[in-house]
Amino acid sequence: MELLHRGNTNRSVEPTKRNETSSRSHAVLQIVVEQEAKTANTKKQVVVSKLSLIDLAGSERASATENRGQRLLEGANINRSLLALANCINALATDSKPSKLVKGKKPIAKYVPYRDSKLTRLLKDSFGGNTRTAMIANVSPSHVEFEETVNTLKYANRAKNIKTKLRRNVHDVKYHVAEYKKIIENLRAEIADLKDHHQ
Repeated sequence: MELLHRGNTNRSVEPTKRNETSSRSHAVLQIVVEQEAKTANTKKQVVVSKLSLIDLAGSERASATENRGQRLLEGANINRSLLALANCINALATDSKPSKLVKGKKPIAKYVPYRDSKLTRLLKDSFGGNTRTAMIANVSPSHVEFEETVNTLKYANRAKNIKTKLRRNVHDVKYHVAEYKKIIENLRAEIADLKDHHQ
């Protein structure tokens, strides 16, 4: 929670005509946890888990916010990254299965443009990987925001159609030669201790 609060204090927020506390950037918090057995061996299994918390800045229309200068540039960058994310969601949602077989050829997986922005690179595992993802859409009850609300719900509905397969993230790690020496020395020390206890 401390990291979350620290990140929020560093986040850029500026007033616009539509929002007094408008976020000028997306916020991403990722926590990676690795679990491994403590038993000495020449090979070990590492279970890896990653938690990603993402707060997306809302899309902006320059005509509605009346932003100028730096604020206008920030809004354009936010919209560009949200469009890149929407393209990835569309590619994953419209065809979650590989494309149909062509005679004599293997099925070709659908191309997903993750490299179009930094945001989509960060969220690659959250949408197209071995994950369970939940999206919370923030909408306004005001009739003035009707169009924005509809677009937000369409965005979330497309994301809902993405299908992922869950499996354990287990990596087999082989030790380096130096690690083998340490393991052998530890085993020899254990054998020596056992011999001393039996004598």
